[in-house]
Amino acid sequence: MAEKHWREHRPKMAREMERKGVLHQLLLEAEEKTKDEMATLRIQLMQQGATAQQAQIQAWEMVREKYILLPPED
Repeated sequence: MAEKHWREHRPKMAREMERKGVLHQLLLEAEEKTKDEMATLRIQLMQQGATAQQAQIQAWEMVREKYILLPPED
């Protein structure tokens, strides 16, 4: 998902990372950071009374634009 989004909305960034040979490494890092942060948020949200499903959805909505769905380039 991140690669498709980056190539579509951040083509210059994606090409530059690919040119440097770091695109796939950075994609893996974005995935790991997303999973780690979501796991922490899910626990916090469930402690606040959210169901597991609600916590999963809310955590994804809170984290997705931080590492995966980056804003478009200018």
